[in-house]
Amino acid sequence: MAKNNAAVVEIAQTASRFSSSIVLQSENKYIDVKSILGLFTTLVSSQQYELHVIGPDAEAAKAAMVEVFEKHDLNVVIAPE
Repeated sequence: MAKNNAAVVEIAQTASRFSSSIVLQSENKYIDVKSILGLFTTLVSSQQYELHVIGPDAEAAKAAMVEVFEKHDLNVVIAPE
């Protein structure tokens, strides 16, 4: 679980650097990735996640988020707008 804690903190910190809205979709749940609590209750490595990124710095945010998810072996795709 400790590995997951590191992932949650790093994902939230990375997301917080951007002004864009970054929402994680897991099945039928939507979580603001800037919310550490929301991530703790949702993030499990076996699942497929979809990121919805909308805002002025969306492109940079998408690249940074994919990088941090992959670093922690989490399966993520960017949702098409």
